[in-house]
Amino acid sequence: MKNKTVIILGSSRSDGNTRKIVETLVSLNTDFDVVDLNDYKIGYYDYNFENRDDDFLELYKHLLEYDTLIFATPIYWYCMSAQLKTFFDRISDVLYGDMKAYGRKLRGKSMAVISCSSGADKIKGFTMPFKETAKYLGMTYKGYVHTWVEPDHTLDKKVNKALKDFLEKI
Repeated sequence: MKNKTVIILGSSRSDGNTRKIVETLVSLNTDFDVVDLNDYKIGYYDYNFENRDDDFLELYKHLLEYDTLIFATPIYWYCMSAQLKTFFDRISDVLYGDMKAYGRKLRGKSMAVISCSSGADKIKGFTMPFKETAKYLGMTYKGYVHTWVEPDHTLDKKVNKALKDFLEKI
């Protein structure tokens, strides 16, 4: 059976540099689907589950169809985007109460991460929330690639090579 993979784009700009990276990756492997978190209304996590009528649960159930989830995010203030952090926080919704049946359905699936910033410098500790979330949910963490887009909107040769190497890992 073929591994089904989805790239979850979490960026303030759906057409920004992180999207360019995602499109480059998809051009290298056209079997990947892409989900843009900006296409969904996902409220913040709250302990009273006041947001249960937003798009989170529908999206979460859809993502369960995939074997591998690749999270793509720009680096904002040394960490993942607010859109992606909100998505991660909302996973708590399916770990408690009447949604608990969905909570552990990520177990056995794989996770990988793509970051994009203005340069080649990696942020120490950036991957910790992803690694720890994968471990907590029983997912296999497959790796991480840091990317950037040059001021002239092209990709550095190092970025292209890193994306190809990343594909081999996942």
